[in-house]
Amino acid sequence: MITEEQFGQTKDGQDVTAFVLENGGLKVKVINYGATIVSLEAPDSDGNIDDLVCGFDSIEEYQSDANPYFGCVCGRYANRIAKGKFSIDGRAYDLAVNNGPNALHGGLVGFDKKVWDAAIEGDAVKMTLVSPDGEEGYPGTLQVSVTYRLGADGDLRLEYAATTDQKTILNLTNHSYFNLAGKGLVYDQVITINADQYTVVDDDATPSGELRPVAGTEMDLRQPVPIGENIKAVQGRGYDHNYCINQKAEGELTLAAFVADPESGRTLECWTTEPGVQFYTANFVENVKGKNGAYYNAHESFCLETQHYPDSPNHGHFPSTELAPGETYTQTTLYTFGAA
Repeated sequence: MITEEQFGQTKDGQDVTAFVLENGGLKVKVINYGATIVSLEAPDSDGNIDDLVCGFDSIEEYQSDANPYFGCVCGRYANRIAKGKFSIDGRAYDLAVNNGPNALHGGLVGFDKKVWDAAIEGDAVKMTLVSPDGEEGYPGTLQVSVTYRLGADGDLRLEYAATTDQKTILNLTNHSYFNLAGKGLVYDQVITINADQYTVVDDDATPSGELRPVAGTEMDLRQPVPIGENIKAVQGRGYDHNYCINQKAEGELTLAAFVADPESGRTLECWTTEPGVQFYTANFVENVKGKNGAYYNAHESFCLETQHYPDSPNHGHFPSTELAPGETYTQTTLYTFGAA
């Protein structure tokens, strides 16, 4: 079942619509501002319902500087591009720098800050966006869509597609912040990430180009590990690293991560056709007022941002993020929720 409701107006007077999808015990609210997941309600092992994602009550809060990309679609290029510079076929491009020395999540006005066109199509909600040539410094007019669909088995499927009229780069992700308990620190929630390597970064989170084995380090999450067990040993304020998924084959839906909360019994499987997943433990979230008077802080949620690797255009051995005319960008991410 899908219903529509109003979610207010943006600062420039555009109407924002919320779509509520319900199926298989899950209830998900998505708005067409940033193609953003606002809430995701799911039962625990006793049938108690909690909202498992961070977010806000109003469009004004989503448009505020306090919003750390809660639940949105990031683009054109999710994650970082070093110094906001890249080249295609020898031609250099300069992007807006909005994260230290780097370009992050599409720039100053990325896809997260756009009102998308949206419509119910059967059992799904499809959102579409046109990004004109030169927007935020990226070449080519881009036609983008993301489709949200709830399955009866507790899964939320995100299907992305895009085409361009000039060669460009593209890297899309959803930036939901999850907490399987609904609130509190996530240290006791147990994570497994299906990756033998990760992309090494400097203190500005810029990839060096090295793909380093996780074996024998605090980054090794191949076997179940409580999120808090090694978090203080991780570079920076906690996990904020791209893991290189052990894909069965390029573009094949592969299990990227599994998270379990021992207290509530809830579980989350993250499947994707993308080669990487950014595991982020909300390190820079500090006293952000959210839904129903809640306040969010660091390490009280985590992100599983399925993606191509950060700064791929500047590292030829990373999986390519180039998209040419006549090609279609596609990717699928599946979040499956359960209760043991």
